[in-house]
Amino acid sequence: MIDINDIRRNPEIFQQAIKRKRLSVDVYALLAVDDRRRQLQTIVDKLRQERNSLSEATKTIDKDRRPEHLERCKAVAEKLAEVEQQLRPVNEQYTDLMLRVPGIPADDVPDGETEAENKEIRKWGQPTTFGFTPKDHLELARLHGMAAFDPARQIAGARAFALVGDGALLELAVLRFALDRLLAKNFVPVLPPLMVREQAMIGTGYFPIGEEQAYKLERDELYLAGTSEVGVVALHANQVLRREDLPLRYAGVSACFRREAGAAGKDTKGLYRVHQFQKVEQVVICSDDAEETAREHAQLLENAEQILQALELPYRVVVVCAGDMGLGQVRKHDLEAWMPSRNAYGETHSCSTLNAFQARRLQIRFMDANGEKRYAHTLNNTAIASPRILIPLLEVHQQENGRVRIPAALRPYLGGREFIEPPTKPLSPIV
Repeated sequence: MIDINDIRRNPEIFQQAIKRKRLSVDVYALLAVDDRRRQLQTIVDKLRQERNSLSEATKTIDKDRRPEHLERCKAVAEKLAEVEQQLRPVNEQYTDLMLRVPGIPADDVPDGETEAENKEIRKWGQPTTFGFTPKDHLELARLHGMAAFDPARQIAGARAFALVGDGALLELAVLRFALDRLLAKNFVPVLPPLMVREQAMIGTGYFPIGEEQAYKLERDELYLAGTSEVGVVALHANQVLRREDLPLRYAGVSACFRREAGAAGKDTKGLYRVHQFQKVEQVVICSDDAEETAREHAQLLENAEQILQALELPYRVVVVCAGDMGLGQVRKHDLEAWMPSRNAYGETHSCSTLNAFQARRLQIRFMDANGEKRYAHTLNNTAIASPRILIPLLEVHQQENGRVRIPAALRPYLGGREFIEPPTKPLSPIV
């Protein structure tokens, strides 16, 4: 949540950020609600003080003045209840509006409305070319018996899939490979809760905007998290950290769940856009020093690039435009791996800086050198997300004879094999 004092001082800056991020909240309407809230709260505070004073005086009031005094107590209590009743919906409206105010994009974030206006800043490798007609990842998965699509959709609906055989092994391999890369950089592994309360989703900025993307367990009032970032960051809610312990660097490993609301008819086949996936997520909590935050962002991005390079996948880095950023993000870069079947780069990693946006909502603070409590900064970036990463892995490394070459860095996780060979025996009945 944004500091209301910052909004009061610079409403036009936040209104501009709202416009750049294509949001609909009205800062000036918020400030009007804020004024009303403060007026009512002042009255409530005065009435509560008067009520307490009258209550204390009741102990010593003269008997002949007692009826009048009790009438006064009753009148104050009734007035207090009346104003509190007026304040309650105003507070609710204020909170809802505050939760919709975005983080301000950094000065170097380009303007734009959609991902088409993101700015490419560099590439690694060259888009793959073939001397034969290449297969897409669906054809390769079927050839190798790696995935069951129709059976999975019969029991789980649209966009469902099951990884089978070498498909399952390949996903486990890339997850462990990415995790080991982060462990070597002293990231702490975390297996966070998959089911979280609403406050964790609000605190990390995924609610109220974006609530339509989440699966809710109505009976238990819990939500399936769309990224391990939710659970990892929220584990520090209401904590005051020691400055000397920062930055904290975590590798969150979890299944992730997203409704993909608004994506009807888009990427319905294959593994690009699915409801359930596995991810290793980099999460950082650091001080509010701008230089430290910038260093951490650059390091998260470098970690992800090194993973793609080790997997020998051509990719590009783009600066995400304001209109394609999330509510709390102030800076964001995407990594997009080359996907031959799409004849385009496809997003595989997102690197985000949120400054104090999440920390304010979750009350994550640290004690600075002067003993002052300050809000921390949070950052996150994908290390690997599967099954989407399997698309370029299979398509880029396919051979004319149907084999798929395994990048050298991944071979130790697949028994030392150099290739995934087409099966020589019948495929699993479920494929």
